[in-house]
Amino acid sequence: MTPKNVERLTQKGILQTKQGNLYALAETNRAYIKYLRDRNPESQEAVDLNEERAKLTKTKRLNEELDLAVKKGELHRSEDIEKVMTAMLINFKSRLSAIPAEEADKLAAMTDKAKIFLYLNDKIKEALNELSDFEGMFKEEIKDEEGND
Repeated sequence: MTPKNVERLTQKGILQTKQGNLYALAETNRAYIKYLRDRNPESQEAVDLNEERAKLTKTKRLNEELDLAVKKGELHRSEDIEKVMTAMLINFKSRLSAIPAEEADKLAAMTDKAKIFLYLNDKIKEALNELSDFEGMFKEEIKDEEGND
């Protein structure tokens, strides 16, 4: 605290002089501390310790609940979901891409458009069916990953 700051705070009425240019130490200290607190209400002095403990306890409890849900298999990590979905989509793409090569000879022999449509529709549904078994694929992928650790 510089003399210039004391003068400025006195002019603003924050600090009061007694008997000319003298200050009462205790009153002046309290007035200055009040000024600082009012100026910065979010300071450490203004923080409610019980409120902060309650927030910390709530956060810890939530974290433990999430960990438990992961262990129970009720919740999955985003990295695991990404790996499984990537594997499923790669398999799906491969199955769809393989249909023309695998079925070309059989389709060449077919002449009825309705039968060709039904045949291709069945092959596409088989490939799509693989996407519908997310839980099974997820369990397999996690088992494979745990076996590799």
